[in-house]
Amino acid sequence: MEHINFKSILFKLIILFFSSTLCSSLKAQTNPDGSAPQFLFPDFSIGKVRMKNDKLQSIMLNYNTVSEKMVFEKDGNLYDMVNTEMIDTIFVQESKFVPVGKVFYEVLLIAPISLFIQHKGELLSPGTPAGYGGTSQVSNTKQLSSVQLSTGYYNLKLPQDYIVKTDRVYWIRKDNIMFSYTNERQFIKIFPDKVKEIKEFIKKQKIKFDMLQDQIRLAEHCNEMIR
Repeated sequence: MEHINFKSILFKLIILFFSSTLCSSLKAQTNPDGSAPQFLFPDFSIGKVRMKNDKLQSIMLNYNTVSEKMVFEKDGNLYDMVNTEMIDTIFVQESKFVPVGKVFYEVLLIAPISLFIQHKGELLSPGTPAGYGGTSQVSNTKQLSSVQLSTGYYNLKLPQDYIVKTDRVYWIRKDNIMFSYTNERQFIKIFPDKVKEIKEFIKKQKIKFDMLQDQIRLAEHCNEMIR
């Protein structure tokens, strides 16, 4: 009589269950307006990826604010761009992104004093904050939060009622050193020898640190000061 290995059969059934569940979830959860809450742009669109060897590739792209990775669509599936060291620049939705380590920052100004923006998203469960890799308190989402995929599970369909809270962190590149800031006090510390001039410009021009165009104007002014 043939010996039946019940442990092996059970293991295969578990793998089959997880595979089928995950494959069916590859489409991102959408908001009422049709947008996916973890993505920066409402839709995936054709973008261009310029490699460091100057080769240019066109592909469907979007930016995931929770994982802070660039995501591309292929054959109906979503994948993270992981070989960031090979990428020079990404162009999508009239925006330009550059790799910084394993994530991407949007380029706002390239000059001796350059300006970038880091789009950061936090996945929040209904009524319960959860960290970037946290486990939800909602029972039907624990499976999704605990399964790691090479494509990044934050590209999967988000659980019902989950929201993504987004924040902006600005980065100044000065003398090849990156400085982050979110408010006036932090910005002024980057330029200790220009405090008076910068404060006067901020007051006179009514610069707001939650306004993107104001930060570009402020960075441009700093470049004019060092000429």
